[in-house]
Amino acid sequence: MVPSPQIILFALLPLVSSYAVPDSAPVAVAPRHPLITPSPTLQDVASRTVRRRGVLDDLKGDVDSVLSGLGSNIPSYVASGVPNFFQDFPTGDKVQSSLGIDDDQLKALPTSVLNVPGYGNWTDQGWSLRFRGNVYKQPNTTESKLNDLANVFLIDTSVEKLPPDQANQARNLTAEIFVVQQSNQNVTFELKPAAMAGASGEPGGGGAVTPNGGSQQVQFPFPTTAEGDFDAFVAIEGNGLEDGNKTSNIQRLNVYTQGSNIGNATSYLVPSTGMTIISDIDDILRITKIYQPKEGLLNSFARPFVQWKDMPDIYSNWSRSIPDLHFHYLTTTPEQITRNYMDFIYKTYPGGSFDTRPLNFSDVQATLSIRKYLLTKIFETYPKRKFVLVADTSNSDVMKDYPQMATDFPGQVQCIFLRNTSATDDGDKFPYDTSGFKNLDKNSYMFFKVPDDLTNLDIQNGQCLNATIQQNVTFGYQGLPFGINLGKGAASPSLRVPTWIVLGLAGLAAAFI
Repeated sequence: MVPSPQIILFALLPLVSSYAVPDSAPVAVAPRHPLITPSPTLQDVASRTVRRRGVLDDLKGDVDSVLSGLGSNIPSYVASGVPNFFQDFPTGDKVQSSLGIDDDQLKALPTSVLNVPGYGNWTDQGWSLRFRGNVYKQPNTTESKLNDLANVFLIDTSVEKLPPDQANQARNLTAEIFVVQQSNQNVTFELKPAAMAGASGEPGGGGAVTPNGGSQQVQFPFPTTAEGDFDAFVAIEGNGLEDGNKTSNIQRLNVYTQGSNIGNATSYLVPSTGMTIISDIDDILRITKIYQPKEGLLNSFARPFVQWKDMPDIYSNWSRSIPDLHFHYLTTTPEQITRNYMDFIYKTYPGGSFDTRPLNFSDVQATLSIRKYLLTKIFETYPKRKFVLVADTSNSDVMKDYPQMATDFPGQVQCIFLRNTSATDDGDKFPYDTSGFKNLDKNSYMFFKVPDDLTNLDIQNGQCLNATIQQNVTFGYQGLPFGINLGKGAASPSLRVPTWIVLGLAGLAAAFI
């Protein structure tokens, strides 16, 4: 039964009659370029109210005044749908200051490289491979100092209270965050055929074949950015590789960075035609619980990564049954902490290329733009390939960007699969917006609850909808408290709930997390 507007107003009365004092009020800053921004200093996430991705993102025009009127201590970035424990990582001088190291100590440290698994495309001039990563120095930090820094990322606990294995992971991940990026550096790579990468159960790990050639040295043509990043497509020699216009095989190459023992990755040369799975990771391939800050932090910084149900079986089956299927894993997690993600994927899922959030996407506005930016990049790289997009409803950017890709690139989006986290995890109390799907073919997407819902779908031939799985898409906000759904397809379309009530309902739900 849908409650009357009077009941809703009564439920919201505590929110409009009492004004909570923020723990740490956000400081107003002048707007900056949405794509290139300096990283702010690290702040204690435990001291601020943290809320879930996806809370009413498209209402942000009036959300600040509404939240203020409700007396909420929810920061403005919450309305943009970004969890602040994935924000505000320090870089450069701020790391040096945090760790108390001087320039001479920094200069004496060895240089390291984070090398992100890339993808390559066939052009009129031959193969072009995307090289992407970051050059940095890892300071020598005491265990005591790492404990202090790691505790910033934990809520209602500390490193000292964690089991030894979780405490070690928290310290290791914190050390990956507190690195000093190196600008204006030249990077050289060695390419060699890759025997395997991934865990699909197939020879080589799935997702590609080992080429007969391809060994060569490649000098990256540009110095690293101010944030230590490098990212560009670079033409490579054939040297025994199959031509991309004469093969459907995806060829796998190991990419070694000269002068760094840990700067290695596996990249993929992907033909112009075929199918690519673009998959998010958090709460679709692994259990994260981003929508529950305390659990999300522990699952990201301390606990071992755990697969979500039998999702690896779904991906393994796709890899075995669909010829020459390319897997691309796209996460908006900051690149400093993605080594664990890559290690988890290659041990659990078919091998594939990666995209992460680079350091120059550092504030909320830029973070909200990064998924669309990365999606557009790969779609434009392969205009003749079909794409299957996989994620979950707890991402506000996914709920906008996935259907938008189907509009922007007609005929390229084969299927969209979204795990309904609100329906499968009672800890997810926040709404999600399905309005972006209104003009899409209803047979081209599916909201599902468990991996088995995807079993036996013939995605290669465009079967995206399991007819036994009820959809109930209203093309508005869904998963609101009291079972309310908004939109043309809602059960009670005559109930018109003002924007401020929708926002208040989300805030009310947040209070119970």
